[in-house]
Amino acid sequence: MLSMQAPHRAAEEHRAAEDLQFIRHAMERANRFHAVPGIGLVIMGATAVAAAGLATIAPARLWLAVWIADAVLAVGIGLLTMYRKARSVNVPVASPSGQAFLFSFSPPIAAGIVITLAFAAHEVTHLLPGMWLVLYGLAALTGGAFSVRAVSLMGGCFLLLGGVTLLAPAGLANLFMAIGFGALHIGFGAYLAFRHGG
Repeated sequence: MLSMQAPHRAAEEHRAAEDLQFIRHAMERANRFHAVPGIGLVIMGATAVAAAGLATIAPARLWLAVWIADAVLAVGIGLLTMYRKARSVNVPVASPSGQAFLFSFSPPIAAGIVITLAFAAHEVTHLLPGMWLVLYGLAALTGGAFSVRAVSLMGGCFLLLGGVTLLAPAGLANLFMAIGFGALHIGFGAYLAFRHGG
């Protein structure tokens, strides 16, 4: 009797373990914000490459204005494509995972705005590219904790690139900005669009 019950009990335990694993994965997925727009990142990357080219040939006094204009454009593209993707995957931006993503992503961006104003007022603009890359990387890294893994990985790449940029000659700033806000956005955006849609 015991020998007949043992295989049955083992099968039930195996099924229960599979059910628990399914529930755990479902809860993890529900707690992740899947509306990070891959297409939006690609477009943002393309505008950053254009901005890097323009900033390279623009008079020095217009350098900061070029990058601020691109940042404003990127925010608009990001928000628009995020809301569009959120509708397509039926995950409201105001959902708990969306709020957690935005609340984690926003503080480093806000810090970047404050530091930009302070650095610009004291004409220390040569440090801005590295600082922007580091803080954006931190934003993606912390926000990515509530999104798909690729977002955190992208944040780590931005952090490393920002550190290199801070130590590199100031004349390479536009190149590093093109690599970061351009190439990294395009590469990770394409991956997100292919792997997670939109």
